[in-house]
Amino acid sequence: MMKIALQIASVLIWVGLLGCTVPTDNTIDLSGEWTVKLDPDHLGEGQAWYKHSLQGQKIILPGTLDEAQIGIPNTLQPELNNYVLSHLTRAHSYTGKAWYQRVVNVPASWEDKNIQLKLERVLWKSEVWVNDQKVEGFQESLITPHCYDLTGYLAPGENTLTVMVDNSNQYPGINVAGSKYPAPEDKDMAHAYTNHTQIKWNGMLGELSLRSSVGAMIEDLQVYSNTVQQQITVKVSLSEAENEHFDIAITHNGEPILQKEGQLSGKGLTVTFDGVDLEKWDEFNPVTYKCQVTIGTSTKEVTFGYRNITNDNAVLAINGQRAFMRGNLECVIFPLTGRPPMTRDEWSGLIKTAKAYGLNHLRFHSWCPPKAAFEVADELGMYLQVELPLWNLSVGTDEKTNQFLYSEARDLIKEYGNHPSFTFFSVGNELEGDTLWLNDLVARMKEWDDRHLYMTTTFSFQKGVGDEPQPEDDYFVTQWTNKGWVRGQGIFNARAPHFDKDYRNEIDHLTVPVISHEIGQYSVYPDLSEIEKYTGVLKPLNFIAVRNDLEKRGLLEYAPDFTQASGELAVLLYKEEIERALKTPGFDGFQLLQLQDFPGQGTALVGLLNAFWESKGMIDSTEFSQFSGPVVPLIRFPKAVFASGETFMADVQVANFYRPMMNKKLEWSISSEMEELAKGTFQVDQIEVGNEKVYGAIEHKLEVTRATKFIVSVSISGTDYRNQWPIWVYPTSGGAEGKVRYTRSVSEARQWLAKGETVLLNPAIEEMKGVTGRFVPVFWSPVHFPDQPATMGVLCNPEHPALADFPTEFHSNWQWWDLCIQSKALILDDLPVDPIVRVIDNFVTNRNLGSLFEAQVGKGKLMFSSIDLDTELENRLVARQLRSSLIDYMNSDSFAPATQMEFSDLQRLMK
Repeated sequence: MMKIALQIASVLIWVGLLGCTVPTDNTIDLSGEWTVKLDPDHLGEGQAWYKHSLQGQKIILPGTLDEAQIGIPNTLQPELNNYVLSHLTRAHSYTGKAWYQRVVNVPASWEDKNIQLKLERVLWKSEVWVNDQKVEGFQESLITPHCYDLTGYLAPGENTLTVMVDNSNQYPGINVAGSKYPAPEDKDMAHAYTNHTQIKWNGMLGELSLRSSVGAMIEDLQVYSNTVQQQITVKVSLSEAENEHFDIAITHNGEPILQKEGQLSGKGLTVTFDGVDLEKWDEFNPVTYKCQVTIGTSTKEVTFGYRNITNDNAVLAINGQRAFMRGNLECVIFPLTGRPPMTRDEWSGLIKTAKAYGLNHLRFHSWCPPKAAFEVADELGMYLQVELPLWNLSVGTDEKTNQFLYSEARDLIKEYGNHPSFTFFSVGNELEGDTLWLNDLVARMKEWDDRHLYMTTTFSFQKGVGDEPQPEDDYFVTQWTNKGWVRGQGIFNARAPHFDKDYRNEIDHLTVPVISHEIGQYSVYPDLSEIEKYTGVLKPLNFIAVRNDLEKRGLLEYAPDFTQASGELAVLLYKEEIERALKTPGFDGFQLLQLQDFPGQGTALVGLLNAFWESKGMIDSTEFSQFSGPVVPLIRFPKAVFASGETFMADVQVANFYRPMMNKKLEWSISSEMEELAKGTFQVDQIEVGNEKVYGAIEHKLEVTRATKFIVSVSISGTDYRNQWPIWVYPTSGGAEGKVRYTRSVSEARQWLAKGETVLLNPAIEEMKGVTGRFVPVFWSPVHFPDQPATMGVLCNPEHPALADFPTEFHSNWQWWDLCIQSKALILDDLPVDPIVRVIDNFVTNRNLGSLFEAQVGKGKLMFSSIDLDTELENRLVARQLRSSLIDYMNSDSFAPATQMEFSDLQRLMK
């Protein structure tokens, strides 16, 4: 039966799958009201439910049981446990067989015609009955339409059509990456079948139709472009051999461009047009063409683009020009419906948003979107990477699974291969197992279709697989190579901020294009204002649990600030992640994880947009696109913090992946809020495509009498292309300590406080209880990765007089790096203090954390710092400046702590 089903899946490819317009008298739209009956005990076929009218509930299709509120109601409560925090919660759920039935009236004109049934997207397996007859075979694709030949089953007049859909896991023995998730039942085939992003819905989506035709049917039409040899090749296959006249027409906006006709003999046809001179498709010129083929009474039309994508000496090239992928993941995150959008309007909004943020590439992590996504990407110029529904740690070990994946790959290429936006194809995510099987599958896919670049796995933790390309890889997506990291997660917490490095040493030995894998993953504190937005099939019990816990702890008022401050830190890190990739000669792109939140896998809120693709308010698309767009001014400089008298030096570059730009000026400036310190201009004859060239150098001596934050800006004259970076300049010495007693000894502080003195207590880090200091926030999720120092940046009031001579925003910025690394986050839950510098805790533990607070202790006044302010280390400019600012404040009349503490309260902070 499996073999029959796979044969049917490869043969019954519907006439209209890629946009063919068919007269309405040849089509019956099956959308509307159906009857559905759940079959958890698998009784339906044995009791012949298809032979009589189903006694069930009404449902509107296309749609899902969840959307119809059919299934088992949720009984979970919003609690801070791994199960609730694992992902959003389905309001209703059902896994198993469901029977859908409706009456279809077939017109008399369809007598003796071929009739095909199309169910555009089904999860996972389907079977069909017409009246009391079972239609031969079954379908089980997760990513291509389920199509059935109903010729001979349907007759003119009234017919009963029954479709059984089984959304249970068809290959439950697979050892997949999902097995390490907190929710034990989620051993899934990644994002094509999961409750972490989309849900394991049961239903039918997209086009549901019957279509009639006469004679042999055009089963497949593929158009292959070769822009180098200026050729277009058209390949056609029919359901049966014909001796008919054929006509092939290529048009643009309805105007004919190329045409050929002749006589067909057999079941297939290959025609090549030579000397083709068409506009080439890319992100900047997304021009598409139509190819229509008519053979006898059968007509089929597809959309295609005239483009080539190649590995040009280990550099990615599109139509012969170097390209750079500015990518984002798409993991079927649609919380109102819990399933993929099926309309062009829905995909248009998403892709336009991604483009507005400067992105040109979407990676569909372990799934493939429906045709509407490809159609919109074609028109808007978005490069797509699609993947098989696979995230597996034992690839190639199960023969039935291998056959399923083989069929999925073949059908996916036939279904979507014409779309010019379909540029990359990976077998799956982070695969481990039989690499010979992976390479063999990729080799077969290349034989089927050479219009895309192929890859065995989108990164892998398997030794020898993730750090170098496989033999069949056309390109390579990875976190590291065998020479080191190619993303910032392995660097930013380990080394002081520096902006003059790239990844050239890590990639210069590779022979295929390199794209960095899932960069970012910087967690942002939950935005609790989103709770009211979840009006669909998924409920935010995870968000509600966090809100309830904050309220219980008396911290709910800080929640908006936690979100904004942690988000600003994430912006900072994403910017440097992206710019480091853009600075690397020969590098070919990045894939963010991700611009929007990922509400599953432990509530991984890593987005600057929420799960609805709405801004959280940290950065808008205009500002983000300044460092993620096709043209980005860049500078290389060694550090963010300078002492007065040092010289700022930076090389100026431009990552230009648009077009050559002639006769431009590169304008730079160094300025603070109060003054412009310096400016200059470089005249450039041509800004070339690429990122290798240095166009000039900035050099200016930095002299200040007060600590100052400056902004270094670079722009390209006559354009909107500009970029900027903060630096901090500090005086070479601090003020006098005056009446302030600085000590690292708790016992010494006690003696001074008892005498009524003013004390700055700064114990050694190792002597204090608390959370290890970090600059980088929680990686991905504190639920999914619990064994990490899980804080999310600082939160402070820049207007507090204690920070008057320490320029800062309310959130972490690069000058906080040394302070965060050399600190402990104190747990202040039971202390009556309002920290001057808070440390944002993760949303699982929600502790009241801080690293700087003031209090009245007995007769004395105390400033307690768990940030190491020991200025014995002369290179710790920032620590020295913060200490100086604190001492100035403590020597002033403004230092009058309102909080009264006992010394025993302080002792609880010590080991």
